[in-house]
Amino acid sequence: VQLQASGGGLVQAGESLRLSCVASGSGFSINTMDWYRQAPGKQRERVATITRPGTTNYADFVKGRFTITRDNAENTVFLQMNSLEPEDTAVYYCKVDAFIGRNPYPTDYWGQGTQVTVSS
Repeated sequence: VQLQASGGGLVQAGESLRLSCVASGSGFSINTMDWYRQAPGKQRERVATITRPGTTNYADFVKGRFTITRDNAENTVFLQMNSLEPEDTAVYYCKVDAFIGRNPYPTDYWGQGTQVTVSS
């Protein structure tokens, strides 16, 4: 499974960005999809999670501002980020856990990251 994230960029505080992450490959079925982020000098932290049926969960610091969605047919996860703040500046990574073939245990896969920079 290969993940390609896109949509990052430089915006001003209060503006919006929409991140996308597409999973490609063959013989897999994606279970949960997540967005993480890592700011300079900080540990990577989870931003949002969406299950295959569409149940979502958010970190407290993004509730009400970010929305995670997915398109199961296209193996794609999105992160709509509104009201961005300078503290949201980070590299954003997508992660999926996927079932490969007949393996009953899912495997985690990470995308390469996309930079989000929010200026004040």
